[in-house]
Amino acid sequence: APKISIFLKPPGVISPGGSTNICCSCQRDSGNFVLYKDGYQIRTLELHGSRAEFSISNASQEDAGAYSCHYTHGGTVLARSETLEVMVRDFRLPTPDLSVLPGLEVAAGAYVTFRCAIEHSSAACYLYLEGHFTVRLNPEERENFKLPRASKEKEGRYSCQCFAKREWSAVSQTLDLVVR
Repeated sequence: APKISIFLKPPGVISPGGSTNICCSCQRDSGNFVLYKDGYQIRTLELHGSRAEFSISNASQEDAGAYSCHYTHGGTVLARSETLEVMVRDFRLPTPDLSVLPGLEVAAGAYVTFRCAIEHSSAACYLYLEGHFTVRLNPEERENFKLPRASKEKEGRYSCQCFAKREWSAVSQTLDLVVR
């Protein structure tokens, strides 16, 4: 069965009135995705290339929930994605600043250090690589997170977002990492 992924573009918790896209991706170029929210079918999406997108704009609590996509071909469900939790929250913390050492272009095999700086002593943060992964950074890691051995898989658009108790920050600016 094909492997299906589901992710937010851009990633992160969104604020009321904000927008994002739910992307369903698959290594096939024909067929459809059926998008589910909290277990209910809400939309059939057509594949464009190997992905399909569902836009959320002017977000409200109604848009929050657990989304998944099922890949169908000829009316048969061939694969299901994991569940993606979409959260809508007011942003009350200061916006973090993301930086990367040694820089935005690195050699394959190099160590890359991300720093997600926020003016809040006890906030934890998430480092996002759009379409690929999310890493949770505890307060003591957030300003010095080492990504071992850069490879092509680590290339892409990074951002970070922080939270403390139940309060969130906006998402930082994005950084595009290139691995040569």
